[in-house]
Amino acid sequence: MAVDGCGLVCKYILFIFNIIFAVLGFAFLGLGMWLRFSGNTKGFFEIEALNSSAFVMAVTVLIALGAVMLIVVAFGDYGACNENRCSLQVFSALLSILALAEVVVGVLAYSKSDEVAASIVEFYSSMYALYLNNGDPVIGATLTFIHKMLHCCGVTGVPLIELAKATCPKPDGILEHLVMPNCPGIIADVFNSNAPLVMGIFVGTGLLLIVALVCTAILLKQIKKVQQEVTAYYSTVY
Repeated sequence: MAVDGCGLVCKYILFIFNIIFAVLGFAFLGLGMWLRFSGNTKGFFEIEALNSSAFVMAVTVLIALGAVMLIVVAFGDYGACNENRCSLQVFSALLSILALAEVVVGVLAYSKSDEVAASIVEFYSSMYALYLNNGDPVIGATLTFIHKMLHCCGVTGVPLIELAKATCPKPDGILEHLVMPNCPGIIADVFNSNAPLVMGIFVGTGLLLIVALVCTAILLKQIKKVQQEVTAYYSTVY
């Protein structure tokens, strides 16, 4: 039994979609598991007072999202490869939930941009504190990347007294040897000014999931048609 035409095109589109989804799922899950069980960061999860911190919540979301994405890929790949309607129906249901969640998160991130910005600043502050506490080179490299990208210097913005000065970018002028923008303020400003773009990314991702959902629906229809033709053929022969 094999589909053709639109069904075959949709089948290959789902293959490509699942490959991308699998790579992202493994990346999210791997990063989340590393942050959760790394000797330099697991202390955050062992202190009850920090269980509601932005860092702990972000790591938990990464692990959960990575696991869900891989479950979705498993159903999608099995259903598309074997033209199994039951697996594709489960895949469609999961895609619908993810697409709705993407759109809702995007709208909420835009409508509550101040609160989201505060959570991102808290996440940055957690990484900053971890780096000062244990000097983890990976966290140091992450802070260096953030500081260079945003051209800011730690939580103080004053290179002379900044404890994480090694991660700060080179000053652009004489004045910046004394004072540079502090990262918490820059992060909040950047997010608030780009809140519409963030919403657009989430909504756009939701639309891509809807495209995959449409392809799944077409493939389901084609599989059902082929199955009916095969059943009719054998009914006529026997």
